[in-house]
Amino acid sequence: MTTAHWAALHTALENQEPVWVTYHGHPRLVCPHALGWHHHTPLLLAYQTGGHTTTGTLDPNPQRRWRCLRVDDIDTITPAPHTTWASAANYNPAAPFPNPATATSAALGTVG
Repeated sequence: MTTAHWAALHTALENQEPVWVTYHGHPRLVCPHALGWHHHTPLLLAYQTGGHTTTGTLDPNPQRRWRCLRVDDIDTITPAPHTTWASAANYNPAAPFPNPATATSAALGTVG
């Protein structure tokens, strides 16, 4: 895992700052909501507000824009200044990751 990526995502999460990430070749505008670990794999739970997806189109339903990304597969992270933070009503800070076996290290609503 790239320590710099983890630190950048953690800072963005704490400050509620959207970031651009390149993931599997796709630029995605995301709002980090949680960082965690599953089977020694670092994960990011993010709400995607722009960019591309593997299917090409961002789902029009806001509750279906959650992405669980492997931090190791993120190529780049770039701040997105002047971009509005976003979330969805189905976010649960007590259990942010869809898999209950994922150990949460930091989550919006529980940070700081």
